[in-house]
Amino acid sequence: MQIILLDKVINLGALGDVVKVKEGYARNFLIPTGRARRATQSAIAEFEARRAELEKVAAAKHAEAQALGEKIAAVTLKLSQKAGVDGRLFGSVTNGDVAEELVKQGFAVSKSQVRLPNGPLKNVGDYTVSVNLHTDVTVDVNVSVLGESA
Repeated sequence: MQIILLDKVINLGALGDVVKVKEGYARNFLIPTGRARRATQSAIAEFEARRAELEKVAAAKHAEAQALGEKIAAVTLKLSQKAGVDGRLFGSVTNGDVAEELVKQGFAVSKSQVRLPNGPLKNVGDYTVSVNLHTDVTVDVNVSVLGESA
């Protein structure tokens, strides 16, 4: 299926690119989320008429994500979990826990934006976690996992 991208999509293309993707990917993800439209002649003509407006909106989103990223990068999160004597946690710290702590500190971040490179954190210590705020903006956040005695 031929589609025209209304936003930058990782590993697919940039704003305004006409690309061919599988039917299900377009129908179930790209079109419902507003990232693409079917590439008909009328849709392409409408896109060209609105191109400057869409580029301005995309640039504003990117600038907003960069500003938020600079604020988040300066933060060190401290999460407390119950831990044993050897420093292993009873349970783990997940991307949901990190996102929840960021929201408590006033940052609009969802669980799906937090990336734990080695999976859930299962030991007490300091870790670096990535937060993907935009397709072009990824910020590293320091997370300190503190152990509580059981």
